[in-house]
Formats: sequence, structure tokens, C-alpha cells
Amino acid sequence: MSFLRHISACNRWNPTAFQPFVIAGEVLGRVRRSFAETLAAIHADFVHADDALHWRGAPDTFDARTQAFGEIAEQLDRADLISHRHGEIYPVLTDAGEARFLMDRAVAPYFGIRAFGQHLNGYVRRTDGLHLWVGRRSGNRRVEPGKLDHMVAGGLPWGISLEDNLRKECWEEASLPADIADRAHPVGIVSYCRDSERGLKPDTIYCYDLELPEDVQPKCNDDEVESFELLSALDVMRIIDETDDFKLNCNLVIIDFLIRHGLLTPRHPDYVAIATGLRATLPSERAQPS
Repeated sequence: MSFLRHISACNRWNPTAFQPFVIAGEVLGRVRRSFAETLAAIHADFVHADDALHWRGAPDTFDARTQAFGEIAEQLDRADLISHRHGEIYPVLTDAGEARFLMDRAVAPYFGIRAFGQHLNGYVRRTDGLHLWVGRRSGNRRVEPGKLDHMVAGGLPWGISLEDNLRKECWEEASLPADIADRAHPVGIVSYCRDSERGLKPDTIYCYDLELPEDVQPKCNDDEVESFELLSALDVMRIIDETDDFKLNCNLVIIDFLIRHGLLTPRHPDYVAIATGLRATLPSERAQPS
């Protein structure tokens, strides 16, 4: 086993298996061909042309388009063509970062929409080295139940700032108040693109470090996490290197932490490949369908 296998797993997808998702001449995502064929066959507003899926019936305005797509998502849910709807709303962005309409978080992978999240490394500095707070996901989670996770992690929905969303996630997942959440330092991003069960996930994660004193401990505050444990960073490093115990994308964020804190060093034979692999180039959405 190796650190690289987690990076490879997060970037495993076949471009030929997906088609551009096009609205008003803009490529806004990537749709699995089989899903595109089904959608075009059952819904008159979706058309196959030029090896792409076009939403030809899309309204022109942001609000009208959001409402229309929400109705489409409801229809797809009733027909069991999507697994579920989450209730959290993501923006559908152009390559320049302009929002064209809103889409349910759980529906986004079916259309290969760019998505963003925030992951926080909560750590404690002791005389015997760094220690990381590790959560265990509840067994009732739809995605990777029972896996190890960050102290705080979540998606970035529409209509909330990075700062406010991080405060919200810190309280909801770890019972950490805003004054502690505000001590977190933004330390960069991790990006990847993978073929998931629901579709394509071209994701970007904003990464944060939060150093905590030993007398501040996270406590479960919702049903998403069942427990927290403080582990030495070296033990976490071994778990990631030797097992698949962590939720898949958490591996990448923690590997980045290990590099930045000098625990995973250039002496590692895969160091360059690991360091460069944490920031994958996402599929260009400027590329127009041929």
C-alpha cells in the first residue's frame, strides 16, 4: 500500500465515458453517457447533439432556471433515476466562477458540476509531537458510513461565506463555538476529479488547520459523527499509508497536513508525485463540444 493509491483513487475517471453538459452554449459539467441517453429519452427538454447533452428547455434567468431544474430533479427522484436529494444547494458555475443556477448537492455529481467543500485539521501540539482529532462517521451515513473522518468537514453551499460556513460546521459537528472556529487558518486547497457511483465529482476542498489546547475537546453535536479520538499524527500517517480506514477524500487533506508539518518529507520515494497529485487539474469547462 502507499499514499499514492488514495490520490489515484480520487482521480480515477475515464473522459470518454462522459459527455459535456451544455446550457446556452456553455459547458457547465460532464454527464455519464448512459445517464445522458436516459435523460434525453425521457425528457423533451434534453437533447443529444454534437456528442453533448444540451438542456435546450432551460430558462434564461437565474431564478427561473433554478426553479425549472428543481422540478426536473424532483421528477428524476420520483423516477428513481437519482439516489436522493440532499436539501443543500450548490451553485452551477462557469469556468470563470459565475453562477448560472442552483442545484441540489446530491444531484450535482450526476451532471458533473464543480463542487467545493471545507475540511479542518484539528490538532494538538504535545511534547511527544503533533496529535490529530479524528472523527468516526455514524453508521447511518449514506456515504462511507463508519469511516474515519476529519474533526470538521462539509460542503460549501450557496449563499454563505467561507467563514460563516466553517463556524456552522464547527458547531454542528464538533460543538466548537465561533470564537474557536475563527482561530482556524486557511492553508490552501486540495482538488481531485473522480468517477463516483452517482457520476463525476470535480471537487475542490478548502483546507484549514486549527491548533487546539488540550483542554478543548470536540463533542458530537449531530448524528453525522458517532465519536472523536485524539491520535498521534504518526499513527494517523500509518493508518493512511497502510489502510483504507479514512473517508476517501480525507486522506488527501491529511497527507497535505503531513507534508506541511514536516512529517512526510522529501526522503519519501513518492514525495514529488504525492505533493503534485494533491492538486489535480480539473476538466476544463471552456472546452466546447466537438
